[in-house]
Amino acid sequence: MPTAVRIHRDVVSYVRRSGRMNESQQRAWDAHRDAWVVELPSGERRTSVSPDAAIDWTAAFGREAPLKVEIGSGTGHAITALAEAMPDANLVAFEVFTPAVASTLGRLARHGVGNVRLVVADGAQALATVFGEGSVSELWTFFPDPWHKARHHKRRLVSPEFAALVASRLTPDGVWRLATDWDDYAEAMREVLDAEPGLVNCHDGWAPRYELRPVTKYERRGVDAGRTIHDLAYRRA
Repeated sequence: MPTAVRIHRDVVSYVRRSGRMNESQQRAWDAHRDAWVVELPSGERRTSVSPDAAIDWTAAFGREAPLKVEIGSGTGHAITALAEAMPDANLVAFEVFTPAVASTLGRLARHGVGNVRLVVADGAQALATVFGEGSVSELWTFFPDPWHKARHHKRRLVSPEFAALVASRLTPDGVWRLATDWDDYAEAMREVLDAEPGLVNCHDGWAPRYELRPVTKYERRGVDAGRTIHDLAYRRA
């Protein structure tokens, strides 16, 4: 059973948007929800996770394989490409925006990818609740919301508390891969992760671009705006 680790999410790192789906999203949701969406009991909010939640991931996938997790999967460009490149791994994607999950379902189906399970929930809370210590071989947080204003920095996903949680959940050779296109958030990430004793930078500074990560519209938008893409990779100490 996962060790009880409380992630206090009264202030969350995301903003909930409308749950209304378009016709294609609704078709994908209806066709693939039962097979690929894992339901979690919620907590106080619709996207929060009950502290009593539990998942048998081997049963959810119908096989035992290395677990890799993405928090904030959006419409599924990255998780689909990563799943195609890693057919021998079980990939779990967390996203709080239901229409985006529906888009991901459609994308997975079009690509013939079946080794992904999606959860409509706060991924940080879920990491603390439904994953045991040393169970996640890779964690991906690509382009999390930078929350630019100083008064909103407390909403940023990458925090000392979350870094300690990630370190506890990674396998002995596990890696946390991150990317952002905002300089101040990149520097803040490095400061937080360098200070976490359970993590070690895999590189001398910034990591090279993760070759398996596709260029999404968010990354392209940042590049078009002249921003620098910063990658980081930390392994469990």
